[in-house]
Amino acid sequence: MNNLSTDKLIRYSKFSLMAYISFFGLLVMYSNFTDYSSNYEYVGHILSMDTTRENLNLSYRAITSPMLHHRIYWFIITLEVIYTAFCLVGAYHLYRNINAPAEVFHEAKKFSIIGLVIAIFVYYVCLQVIGVEWFNMDESQTWNAKDWARHIVDFILPLLIFVALRTER
Repeated sequence: MNNLSTDKLIRYSKFSLMAYISFFGLLVMYSNFTDYSSNYEYVGHILSMDTTRENLNLSYRAITSPMLHHRIYWFIITLEVIYTAFCLVGAYHLYRNINAPAEVFHEAKKFSIIGLVIAIFVYYVCLQVIGVEWFNMDESQTWNAKDWARHIVDFILPLLIFVALRTER
């Protein structure tokens, strides 16, 4: 432990947390590919707004086309694959440069930052903003992932800040 400086511990923690979010992304991808129909059903109900209270002023927002449900779901899956790939590559670059000079380690954060920003887009913009505010997902008793998405963003946003901060010396 005497050889482990605070700077080195911070570098290892940045790598470890990026590995954790990468593992999460891999599990989400696995779920989407192995249980496509259940996850597709969720997307279809949210977009159709068929489990929210009827409000004629908002019903024009519903997307009822199964073809569009599949396309939107594949768009989300694609974004999840992209953010997971960036996070995995980012974690690898952090680990590979863990003993590098501060400037080199800081530059190794690029892929991690890109991956985390894309993840925030998926879980905050797509689910919380569009899902809740446009499609009223929070009104559904059955198909409501608002809190689930919020918990993910509550991890990703501080992680983005922590990784991006230049604390290395």
